[in-house]
Amino acid sequence: MPDTAAPGAAPIALDAMGGDHAPGEIVAGAVQAVREHGVPVVLVGAPRPLYEALARHDATAEIPIVRAEEVLSMDEGALASLRRPRSSIAVACHLVRRGDAAAVVSAGSTAGVVATGKLRLKGQPGVLRPAIAVALPTRPEPSVLLDAGANAEVKPEMLVQFAHLGAAYAETAFQIRRPRVGLLTIGSEPGKGNKLVKRAHELLSASPGLDFAGNIEGHDLLTRSVDVVVTDGFTGNVALKTIEGSVRYAFAELREAIGESRTARLGGLLQKRRIRELHRRLDPEQYGGAVLLGLNGTVVIAHGDSRARGVSAACVLAAKLAGQGVVARIGERLAAAHRPHRLWRPSGGPHSSPARPEERPKDERPQP
Repeated sequence: MPDTAAPGAAPIALDAMGGDHAPGEIVAGAVQAVREHGVPVVLVGAPRPLYEALARHDATAEIPIVRAEEVLSMDEGALASLRRPRSSIAVACHLVRRGDAAAVVSAGSTAGVVATGKLRLKGQPGVLRPAIAVALPTRPEPSVLLDAGANAEVKPEMLVQFAHLGAAYAETAFQIRRPRVGLLTIGSEPGKGNKLVKRAHELLSASPGLDFAGNIEGHDLLTRSVDVVVTDGFTGNVALKTIEGSVRYAFAELREAIGESRTARLGGLLQKRRIRELHRRLDPEQYGGAVLLGLNGTVVIAHGDSRARGVSAACVLAAKLAGQGVVARIGERLAAAHRPHRLWRPSGGPHSSPARPEERPKDERPQP
């Protein structure tokens, strides 16, 4: 991922009042993003505490502040976006809508960010519901899980759209040319699951432009059997938090085991570098947070307890996605999905049929 933003790029609108450690850690993350990665940032929030926080980093001349009169607290839900039209997240979204910022980053209430983003930025044409996409720490590249919490109840057609949103994200963020899509359920057989999953399986199998690999199960989430995992927001959020909790538990047990004896401590010392690398790879802050896909603007939702490093990573991710046109890529995918007779359908998956020569991309047609 390139760290330095393009010269003259619009700044990232950072909700400086959202998060468990706002505004101190948010401002520190903004300073890191600017100084270490060359990502321009504008802080949105109450000017006095933000100016004081910037002064502690000697950065008052480097990062501008945009006033926001209200704040969405971490325990406020979706309705707060209507009650607080001048909140810091609402003003940040307005900057993007007006073209004064390239993307929004917030570590605030997920429900509040989703609701405000939908209200201020609106959904892209044809998008039934926006979805939250998160990167799972698989190897060699991360895989994408969505929806991770924006929509607890969905229809089968929405899961098909989520697949297109996730595929566009995987193509943009991780340069995966033809992402393989899997449907999360209780069995790998096509008939496994509830009515929602069964109907979604039928629609995904017939959806043009998707390399649908079929059903996957919970134990497949970290094996990277597919590039994009699709599910409803309730299941996705439970799965994501189960993974995060399991990682924390595993490292707590590992620390305890290493400290049990002198021999164990020596073994831990010898493996210190690899353990540290594993911890870094499994750390959610490494990936910059979740991305709210399907809106007319790029929105990155950092973890609520993000420290400076996580906030900085979120700003870098937002700048990268905005610079590479993830919103436009989603629009192209959705538009193409409504032109099934003209769209090439990738081969290779168990539910794909070979493309006719005239439907193949130019670079894959047989040469005379």
